[in-house]
Amino acid sequence: MSAVLELRDVTFRRQGKEILHEVSLTVCEGEHWALLGPNGAGKSTVLGFCGALTHPTTGSVRVLGEQLGRVELQALRRTIGHVDPRHPLRSPLTVREVVLTGITGTVDLPPRWRPAPAEVSAADDLIAVLGLGGKAEERWPTLSQGERGRALVARALVCEPRLLLLDEPSTGLDVAAREQLLETIDLLDETHPGVASILVTHHLEELPATTTHALLLAGGRVVSAGPVGTTVTTANVSAAFDHPIEVHHQDGRFSARAARRLSGAFA
Repeated sequence: MSAVLELRDVTFRRQGKEILHEVSLTVCEGEHWALLGPNGAGKSTVLGFCGALTHPTTGSVRVLGEQLGRVELQALRRTIGHVDPRHPLRSPLTVREVVLTGITGTVDLPPRWRPAPAEVSAADDLIAVLGLGGKAEERWPTLSQGERGRALVARALVCEPRLLLLDEPSTGLDVAAREQLLETIDLLDETHPGVASILVTHHLEELPATTTHALLLAGGRVVSAGPVGTTVTTANVSAAFDHPIEVHHQDGRFSARAARRLSGAFA
């Protein structure tokens, strides 16, 4: 499998403070990574590299075969799908229109821009596949948070990306809406099998069942990285969050709870 994302010994400094320390990561097509860690671990900074939004202070970043610093960033960003539940839309666009803004890479529809019939058809197909059939004409302010989440996934996929970034997509969702969104994300393994994805969260319960790999960060450093089953463990999660956390895995889903310290070691 070919790599769609490569970080090599990346460090990042802001106002003299080192935020990331020699982080390396390789994501191949079809892999689904979870980026985990406590608040302030550096997850958002890493995601900024993945989305071609941030340049490293030292080290190298290659996204979809292009090295940051040697490529036109706006064109590269349009080939990356990005799901952010804090999407700053203020206009009462319809679901279809929101999805179509994924083609233009804008929050609102550009003036005088008109989608081609094939683009409208692709948007409607995604709307149906992702469980929003019959809602294409409904307007953004009337949608539930769960419906908005699925619309944003469709928006990210309409440009046919090879890399999909999901920035804490379950933010603000109740349990039912979260589970519906995770089912939608799991469905992408069948509908878009070649797309690689990176999902950022600090809650193990928010990991889709189709997660294949994980990167655990703490204090801007990699605690562990690799296949999800050997990375998201009691010992590694406890180390990353600096607290004894007992990790459980059942039916493809993870859960976590506080564990007791035993003889000064993690259970």
